[in-house]
Amino acid sequence: MTDQVAGEERGPVQVDEVLGRQIENRRADLLEKFEIPDAFPEEVIDEAEERSTGIDSEIAEAVDERVDRRDLTTFTIDPVDAQDFDDAISIEQDGDDYRLWVHIADVSHYVEPGTTMWDEAKRRATSVYLPGYTIHMLPPLLAETVCSLVPGEERLAHTVEMHLDGETLSFESLEIYKSVIQSDERLTYTDAERRLDDPSASLYTALDMVYELAERMHEQRKEDGSLVLNPRRDRAHTIVEECMLKANKAVTHELMWNRGIEAMYRVHPQPTPDEWDKALREIQELEGVSIPSDSLDDPRKAVNATLETAPERQLNKIQRAVLRVMPRAMYMSDPFGGHHALAFEIYGHFTSPIRRLSDLVNHWIVETNEIPIRLDNACAHASERQQAAERCEREYRQLLQEVGLDPNEVNNRGLEVIET
Repeated sequence: MTDQVAGEERGPVQVDEVLGRQIENRRADLLEKFEIPDAFPEEVIDEAEERSTGIDSEIAEAVDERVDRRDLTTFTIDPVDAQDFDDAISIEQDGDDYRLWVHIADVSHYVEPGTTMWDEAKRRATSVYLPGYTIHMLPPLLAETVCSLVPGEERLAHTVEMHLDGETLSFESLEIYKSVIQSDERLTYTDAERRLDDPSASLYTALDMVYELAERMHEQRKEDGSLVLNPRRDRAHTIVEECMLKANKAVTHELMWNRGIEAMYRVHPQPTPDEWDKALREIQELEGVSIPSDSLDDPRKAVNATLETAPERQLNKIQRAVLRVMPRAMYMSDPFGGHHALAFEIYGHFTSPIRRLSDLVNHWIVETNEIPIRLDNACAHASERQQAAERCEREYRQLLQEVGLDPNEVNNRGLEVIET
């Protein structure tokens, strides 16, 4: 999803009634084609409504049983059109070190194995984000309100607290626990960018500190061989990506190295040497592009170095050349294939339980040390559903272009059908 360039909230894209019906009908055909259920069964909605009653009193009672993190300065950063906020950030300086908190919506508190909501989440496996239209994995009542880390509201969370060495950024200590938090502000990417340029702005100190940390983590990843296909992204996206990667990596290591337990890990195989050679030859032949010879010992580092100096007009071609030879990442219960693109020995998802089955399952495993699902089936199904969602989004964007609409504009504004 893309943010508004100027950060201005504008109205939805207006289309006439005939075109609106055409888009809705063809969208319905796409959802059917990719077997993506739109409406929730009545029993799932009923269960969500029942589970969502008395939330304030439930949270008040939970404070005594959880770690109270409502005192921390906490914020979310998401696209302007985001409907659910499942992760938030807090940061403090600890001498020369950093203390970073990533708070994730405690979805597994509300959606438990054996419930109809859990079974529906298993079936859907992922939320699907089409331009201007979202198909949630969870009932919207949960995804957009009860579980969502909206500002000014107390919420139940699963917090990953990381004490990071100020020099090496390695873990001095790591804790994962149930918490109660309250987000101070909901920022868009544009909001965060603006505030980073204004020392008098609200949250500037926290944003400046977390960006400094995120940028260092980003550079460290690159040195370790992590592939960075978008080297010119803004600071706000760097903050979110690096903090979530650090939290996901922390949880994965806790599960595998400290507990030795199976979970839904994210595995990304590497291309063969011949495939990498094909991609690098294609890149080298592009006009105005040169691969630094001192980076050729690792194709990922070669691509990173090339993207940093390549002309703007060639960036998409370089990215496509790499993606064509990259195998798909997949979910597996055995993590030891590693994540080639990230250059992580093991990796898994934890920070988006509102929209991904893998994260929801991993939350349950972290809390209970129990595996609530047949992992081999769940991993295969989640991988297949993610691919279906990606193909559906790609075809829907093409559909919008065919009828003369910019998918990025629709993404930010939605559609409003007007009578003609």
